[in-house]
Amino acid sequence: MIRIHLSKLLGERRWTQAYLAQITGIRPTTISDIYNEVAERLNVEHLDRICEALECDITDLIEYIPNTKKENG
Repeated sequence: MIRIHLSKLLGERRWTQAYLAQITGIRPTTISDIYNEVAERLNVEHLDRICEALECDITDLIEYIPNTKKENG
């Protein structure tokens, strides 16, 4: 599973989605999709702009959590 921590990062800075959209030039609906973790695809350029604006590393923004396999029985 991939977790996106944009909501946490914006909350820590007390930034709105609209402000992030303004300073990155990314459409507000795209920011919203990433924020709400409903984006099906992530644009590398968008990730670069977000990390630059938030002065964070990609690993601060995105986390991989291994899926747990359910055993049959």
